[in-house]
Amino acid sequence: MEIRELTKEIRDKSIEYAKPKELDSLSASWYQEDLLYSGKGKTIFLILPTPGCSWALGPSGGCTMCSYISDCYLKPIENSKIIELFEKELSKWDYKEDYENGDKIAIKLFASGSFLNPEEVPKEARDYVLKKLANMEEISEIVVESRPEYVKEEVLDEIFDIIGDKLFEISIGLETSNEETRLNKINKGFNNKTFEKAINLIKEYKSKHNIKSKAYIFVKPILLSEQEAITEAIETASYCEDLGVDRVSCCPATIHRGTLIERLWRRGSYNPPWIWSTIEVINTIRQNVKIPALMDTSGFGSRRGPYNCKKCNKELKHRIIDSNFDQSQIEYDCECKKEWMAEVKFSDLNKSKTPIKHLPLY
Repeated sequence: MEIRELTKEIRDKSIEYAKPKELDSLSASWYQEDLLYSGKGKTIFLILPTPGCSWALGPSGGCTMCSYISDCYLKPIENSKIIELFEKELSKWDYKEDYENGDKIAIKLFASGSFLNPEEVPKEARDYVLKKLANMEEISEIVVESRPEYVKEEVLDEIFDIIGDKLFEISIGLETSNEETRLNKINKGFNNKTFEKAINLIKEYKSKHNIKSKAYIFVKPILLSEQEAITEAIETASYCEDLGVDRVSCCPATIHRGTLIERLWRRGSYNPPWIWSTIEVINTIRQNVKIPALMDTSGFGSRRGPYNCKKCNKELKHRIIDSNFDQSQIEYDCECKKEWMAEVKFSDLNKSKTPIKHLPLY
């Protein structure tokens, strides 16, 4: 069965069995140290409630590794409610004192999909949020996420008419520069040309606005060996730099419920990457490219996330987090590293030659 059809089937079942959600429970936020464009600072991470990612809710079924749709309302939300919950989350954090003490403050707005898509975040709610942030002297950087097809001139014009000279970053889930992997293993639904068009438009706007771009790189999609996953992530970072992306953020696979990646994992046909693989990726990227490269550590050391051994999981997670601030190389050793090296070396020896769409995924 085609990957897209199977992903759609799994997604529909997940939505069907999902328990109804209280709208007030779908917003969330946290506040922590982060690497801003101005250097080390603080960031408010704020999740806005939305009906859900249009790509996931459509006939495609969404991406093979993502279950953010499970945390969405799945129904239209009034602008006033989105605004109310945004204000509630923003009021939780005492960022003003940090600002007065000299810290730079950013905000990252997550919509479990595309902030620039009016079907997910209506224009009225989007404009309110941006006007609020534009008038907050404490906030120097605004970061949003979007699929590339929603990065349009008219949308950018509307945004900068509101926020003026504040830094505005658009983060795009490129995942990989390998189109075969992105289309047939991740089911992302756009090609390199679409991504390049969005990045080129952002670059055009740099002459008159303080705009930046970031690409997410997914480390170890399904149906890739450990070695292939490492190689693709490294190659993708170089592709992004050549294209003019301002920074990259690597996101190692974790097992989300209600996804194709979970089905394969439960059948013993997939494992998230080793933490050693993520270190190989980030160390090599930082050697090869000049733009900032970050490594996310969500799920590290857990049953459903990147894993080495109990002796080094926690230590390596903290070392990666620290290295994100100074962009340093991560040096460490552990007994389990030899096992990882063996898997990387021999991971392609028993790889199936069966075409992807004919794999027995049931």
